[in-house]
Amino acid sequence: MDPERRKVTRQAAGVLFALFAFAAAVRAAEPAPDPEAEARHVVAELARTLGQAMQQAMTSGGPAAAIEVCRDRAPALTGALSRRYGWRITRVGTRVRNPLLGTPDAWEQRVLAEFEARRQAGEPLGAMEFHAVVDEPAGPQFRYLKAIGVQPLCLTCHGDPAAIPEPVRAVLAREYPHDMATGYRAGDLRGAFSVKRALQP
Repeated sequence: MDPERRKVTRQAAGVLFALFAFAAAVRAAEPAPDPEAEARHVVAELARTLGQAMQQAMTSGGPAAAIEVCRDRAPALTGALSRRYGWRITRVGTRVRNPLLGTPDAWEQRVLAEFEARRQAGEPLGAMEFHAVVDEPAGPQFRYLKAIGVQPLCLTCHGDPAAIPEPVRAVLAREYPHDMATGYRAGDLRGAFSVKRALQP
């Protein structure tokens, strides 16, 4: 390679190095994402989308159609959001309808018990949340729970079993033979949206 070409090559390499160094400096200067804010955003999106689907199902097909939303649409939606955001997103219950999907782990059980104590002390469920960094075998995890309260409309499927309409009881008995998620009253703690993500070392 002639001297002039070597000179141009060195200059180009220097420019590229400077660009990489600048990009790295910009990334380092950017504030780290706030996991709490991100978790709130994900939960708000899930709650909004699921609420709209439930409302549409109730309007078009009644409570039996709403059960299908909980059975099929909710798991698909939480799975899609988990893949999109890189979080593990679930809903857990104080009483479980689907043991494969809604059973809280030990940490979630403790937080749900704290939520119930806070509710009984008069704190509104609508703003109730909790987050923490939890050391787990796989490493530190950011965990977030947002309380879910029982609304009057929820009682159609989750209220006093004797008051649940017969067609709804029939669907529940067929789809959820081990259902425990009844007997609630409006204002009770139903469960929580649960968000979890591994933290970078």
